[in-house]
Amino acid sequence: MSLLLEADPSEVSVRKYLENSCCYVAEQSDKTVGICVLNAIDNGNVELFNIAVSPTVQGKGVGTALLEHVIKSVKARGVSCIELGTGTFGYQLSFYQRLGFRVDSIVKDFFIDNYDQPIFEAGIQHKDMLRLVLML
Repeated sequence: MSLLLEADPSEVSVRKYLENSCCYVAEQSDKTVGICVLNAIDNGNVELFNIAVSPTVQGKGVGTALLEHVIKSVKARGVSCIELGTGTFGYQLSFYQRLGFRVDSIVKDFFIDNYDQPIFEAGIQHKDMLRLVLML
């Protein structure tokens, strides 16, 4: 749970999307250092709800390798699209865009309406959610 909370500060939210999810993990020396949580949505597509990497190995390619593996794996299963929601700024947005995800829509006030506490990054409050898609 602590690793998942690195990417989503709401334990209630994390527990909710863990139900019926598919989880991929990255391990180093028998220790989990990365995790990616997906759920099936309509038309056989999937939504990526969480991807997190242990702070001790961030910036070393673990997240990229994990997400590349997930993309290859779901594509082999016949999935044609991966969707996700993320903040409108920050390192996570460029991370997803480097792997081919594109902005599809904006959900105004998502982080205000769905989280009990404000979420800040680099001194800026996250308010809106960008919906991104990757067509496979």
